[in-house]
Amino acid sequence: MRQHYLLHLSSVAALLAVAACSDQNQPSAPDVPADLARVQGQPDDANALARAVPGFGGFFYDAQGRPTMYLTTPTARGAAERALAPYFQKHGVATGRIQTRPAAHSWDQLERWRGQVSPSALATRGAVYVDADEALNRVTVGAERGAIGQLRASLARLGLPADAMVVQEAQPITFAVGAPRPRPGTLSLQGRVRPIVGGVQINFPGFLCSLGFNVSGGFITASHCTNVQGGNNSTPYWQPLQSTDPVQIATEVADPNYVSGGTCPAGRRCRRSDSAKASYANGITFTLGGIARTDRVGRSLTITGQWSVSGEAVATVGQVVNKVGRTTGWSQGQVTNTCVDTNVSGSDITELCQNFVSATVGSGDSGSPVFAIGSGSNVSLVGILWGGSGSSSFVYSPMANIHNDLGSFAVR
Repeated sequence: MRQHYLLHLSSVAALLAVAACSDQNQPSAPDVPADLARVQGQPDDANALARAVPGFGGFFYDAQGRPTMYLTTPTARGAAERALAPYFQKHGVATGRIQTRPAAHSWDQLERWRGQVSPSALATRGAVYVDADEALNRVTVGAERGAIGQLRASLARLGLPADAMVVQEAQPITFAVGAPRPRPGTLSLQGRVRPIVGGVQINFPGFLCSLGFNVSGGFITASHCTNVQGGNNSTPYWQPLQSTDPVQIATEVADPNYVSGGTCPAGRRCRRSDSAKASYANGITFTLGGIARTDRVGRSLTITGQWSVSGEAVATVGQVVNKVGRTTGWSQGQVTNTCVDTNVSGSDITELCQNFVSATVGSGDSGSPVFAIGSGSNVSLVGILWGGSGSSSFVYSPMANIHNDLGSFAVR
């Protein structure tokens, strides 16, 4: 998918563009677990830690921010709390604050059913996503309005428990239009920034995106912020624009191919992250661990400082996360879904195990860093933004998935 700003490089005007990416090299899909981050059992991923506890049905924060567990039986609480102890300790959650809800299904069942549903459902025209939903204790399937009946019929043929599945209307995953103008005379996300930090505008041939975060010797952005999505094509980058600052800042060096087969839906190509890595040119200054900070949450592009990356984290449903991007600036909102298998509208691409956030996004925000704010100016990276549903919900690839595709790298 290609949905960013098309640039007439002879002028400073930007027009919204949508163009398809293609990659003819389609090897067999690797044998990867259905939920990479959770299988790894990271101490800040609650559902990973308790997934094998009998009776555990999912962990999330409710609309009031209260930590909540689903349990099939109240007697499972003790075992679940012991399994979740590393998470509670890291996040300062007192076990006495945890509320429980009766679960119809265990988390292990939901993950297994999600794995069975996803390949067939997402191969259906009009399917948007498939999720083992922590907040509903169900497998939810998002579908465009005209596809709901067909998807329900497809799920019925799988013979899975009807009360475990929810098919609901969803907007296709795409980008929204609209970009605020920076105030003259201020340091802007859309202007020249040196040393280069995360969240600022980058330009590659014909298009604009946002720089995600710096790594040792380079930076991470979205895979579709390259000449061809998937496969290294040595895409050149400028900051902010080739037309105003023609010194090339970086070159694409890593962007794995999207692959077919295996757990990937029929007729589609899959990866676990929409991410790519670029290497800085000699002499380009950048701040490792720096992310631009604007003067306020909202559609402001004025840079007044920066955040410092202190590490990486895994976000939980209900947790507040943030992004900084060249189009809509700093926005924040609650994580609404985690590890969602997501079709990309207008393409044959499916991104596996992505996270959804209820927060502002606009075209050109692709590649933005997504992070959780800690103490002072410290933040923890949780992923890279690549898409959205309308203008009020964005989708990002979690850090574990980015490492799965691009390998290890230092972020500070």
